[in-house]
Amino acid sequence: MTLTVMNLQAMAQSAGTTENGGGRILVAYFSATGTTAAVAEKLADMTRADIYAIMPEEPYSTADLDWRNKKSRSSVEMENPDARPALHGRKENIAAYDVVFIGYPIWWDLAPRVVNTFLEVHDLAGKTVVPFATSGGSTIANSVAMLRKTYPNLDWKDGKLLNNSSETVIRAWLDKLGIKI
Repeated sequence: MTLTVMNLQAMAQSAGTTENGGGRILVAYFSATGTTAAVAEKLADMTRADIYAIMPEEPYSTADLDWRNKKSRSSVEMENPDARPALHGRKENIAAYDVVFIGYPIWWDLAPRVVNTFLEVHDLAGKTVVPFATSGGSTIANSVAMLRKTYPNLDWKDGKLLNNSSETVIRAWLDKLGIKI
């Protein structure tokens, strides 16, 4: 059965549940420069979803993001698969969501480590998890493969790189996922 976003929301408001659980959609994203934030806002608007910015406790400075400097904060974090930057808060009431889109920029062909922190401090068991990303040159494939490998118990759906994606492209992806808008 394909549930439309409107059906999910109507059922969540009237009955509090759907066949899939909470019936609500969340777009959670990390964005260091605003690029992924713009895509997340478009996706949230199109799906009428709630939106949540994944924010590190210590924001990244321009120097922190210098990928050419092996001693920059982002370089050090990405070199260490166990790095988990602290979050500035948590998303309350995560249990209310049925579908969680996770957005991020591609760093070193992976999701930034702060995304791992988000995934580890929020219980996403039983939810549909859909990755999306932005990138200046990488595909989303390796980052999704690593997320699936690191968190095999989550119900991952096919992710998509959404650089400058039109509403038509996003709609086609949502249709493929079974999310009708």
